[in-house]
Amino acid sequence: MKLVAVSAGLSTPSSTRLLADRLAESARGELAVQGHDVETEVIELRELAVAVANNLVTGFPAPPLAAAIDAVTGAHGLIAVTPVFTASYSGLFKSFFDLIDPDALSGKPVLIAATGGTPRHSLVLEHALRPLFAYLRAAVVPTAVYAASEDWGAGGDEYTEGLPARIRRAAGELAALTAARSAEETPEDDITTLERQLSDLRFD
Repeated sequence: MKLVAVSAGLSTPSSTRLLADRLAESARGELAVQGHDVETEVIELRELAVAVANNLVTGFPAPPLAAAIDAVTGAHGLIAVTPVFTASYSGLFKSFFDLIDPDALSGKPVLIAATGGTPRHSLVLEHALRPLFAYLRAAVVPTAVYAASEDWGAGGDEYTEGLPARIRRAAGELAALTAARSAEETPEDDITTLERQLSDLRFD
């Protein structure tokens, strides 16, 4: 089973990459507890920025970009993390997902997340990211994670979950959905498939 996290952070080090790493590790841990052997990969869009721009102009992806797209479309579960720019996802983030076939993410479990300097931008998850992946017909988990600067190192209070708790909850949802979809896609033997096809026939 493979989990892929896409990080659109531009700086080094990047809080966006840090959030992607923590979400991927938490989801991997949840799946490991369930007995799954999990491989994780984090794609840094910053390293592919020139290739993304060239692909938008030429229509042809460079090999590293093609490999990143294949990793995203072939993953069992996807984590998508962007910094907030002008109250929405970054242009690099959107440009990358513009290159993915609209049907390639259909039904794929996706966890959306974002980082920003202030909590006031947290609604970007609902008014920008969730509609984007709904358009792509992905299965977006209920809990989205937003991390403002002040969230790092904060444990929350009696009214508000801290960032670590939100990461665990969202990762648990992604792990559950990924495991369920993987089980549904387990190939059946030819006899079982034939029996099911025959049972579906009607002779009236």
